[in-house]
Amino acid sequence: MRHHRMIRLGQILFLGFVLGVMLMPGGVGWCQEASKLPSPIVMDLWPESLNGRLPGDPADYKLPEEADTSTEQSDRVAGRTVIRLGNVSLPQVAVYQPPQPNSSRAAVVICPGGGYHILAYDLEGTEVAEWLVKQGVTAIVLKYRVPARPGPDRWKAAVIDAQRALSLTRQKAKEWNIDPNRIGILGFSAGGHAAAVASSEIGRQYDVVDEADKMDCRPTFSLLIYPAYLAEGDELSPLVGNAGQYPPTFLVHAQDDPVTPLNSLTFATHLQKLGVPLELHLFREGGHGYGLRRTDFPVTGWPEPATQWLSRLWENPPVAAPAKAPSAERPREK
Repeated sequence: MRHHRMIRLGQILFLGFVLGVMLMPGGVGWCQEASKLPSPIVMDLWPESLNGRLPGDPADYKLPEEADTSTEQSDRVAGRTVIRLGNVSLPQVAVYQPPQPNSSRAAVVICPGGGYHILAYDLEGTEVAEWLVKQGVTAIVLKYRVPARPGPDRWKAAVIDAQRALSLTRQKAKEWNIDPNRIGILGFSAGGHAAAVASSEIGRQYDVVDEADKMDCRPTFSLLIYPAYLAEGDELSPLVGNAGQYPPTFLVHAQDDPVTPLNSLTFATHLQKLGVPLELHLFREGGHGYGLRRTDFPVTGWPEPATQWLSRLWENPPVAAPAKAPSAERPREK
């Protein structure tokens, strides 16, 4: 079953690639560009010893077969189709290693968005990996569990998977030629929320499973692109507001985003108060859910300042102000 699912994910990616080339304007050019992405190492996130009983899943939780939920009527982005991967019960990482790593030996775990319902797997996953690989950075696309599991904490399974992916990446750092002190996280929309929570000092949201979980589960830098759920009305969400310190952070949002830019603005204000090195890019228009696909809106050029920010970060790492020591050990979020 596990082997079957790994093959099926590859089939979904290939199908999305072919459809994107066939249906988009100028598809041949994109095909030539996308073909430069190396074949990934695909790994199950959790060990077989768990027998499918993953942390954060209710007992006997079952889903229909994992599949791309997009149809011919689904919205396109920049004239191209989007893989909307649904019913993910077997989380995995796809590791894309650059043919020529840059001197930073950095890696980035990528969390696609999708409202904790689906994963925009190509738009906010593999296409982002292609950009990072071109910069000489190891890109790790996280296929985390969706839809959100029953219960009040819709973020829990995704954050657990993100924390596990960060620990696993550190464990594999030598094998994957990665500097364990330069492992970041990049998330879009709901994936940006999961990335922000995983970046905090909330603590590991599951019990240690194996040796990988003895490694640090926080990133050393974060990029949050049109993140969701960080604000509640005009105020910062208590989940992220009461979760301690954060690493250097890069944020992007558009003012006309229906997923309110207050998500980025309130979070950036909080980071400023904590003394966290941050960079915020707020654009007048551009909407939501564009990934790296260029449109006429300047916001879709965000990879350029992000590339510059990453270069400066690795060349001259900033020092964040120390967080105030808590009066007692921070309890795990329930």
